[in-house]
Amino acid sequence: MAEQTIFDKIVAKEIPAEILYEDEQVLAFRDINPQAPEHVLVIPKKKLVRFTDLAAAPVADVGHLFAGAAKAAQKLGLAENGYRIVVNCGKHGQQTVDYLHVHILGGRQMRWPPG
Repeated sequence: MAEQTIFDKIVAKEIPAEILYEDEQVLAFRDINPQAPEHVLVIPKKKLVRFTDLAAAPVADVGHLFAGAAKAAQKLGLAENGYRIVVNCGKHGQQTVDYLHVHILGGRQMRWPPG
């Protein structure tokens, strides 16, 4: 099993987070180092380390993760103007926490290419 991360501690309510959306399977909370006016992270409560782990996950769980991200974006009021969903995977993808997480970035015009 991978070592415990800050996200494990947030799910366990061992450390505080500004939670925007939560249900039985996912948790959405504000990023402590925002890269846009609205920057929220969405994580599955059942830990997966990387995006590639979704290949072996039940399809319903994968769908629930992305549905949770859409619900969090709606709560933020981002649906009308749009937003970006980002998932970093591994060292070359700039994944900094070994816990699968979806970034919701919005509140400003995004640029392309992202980097």
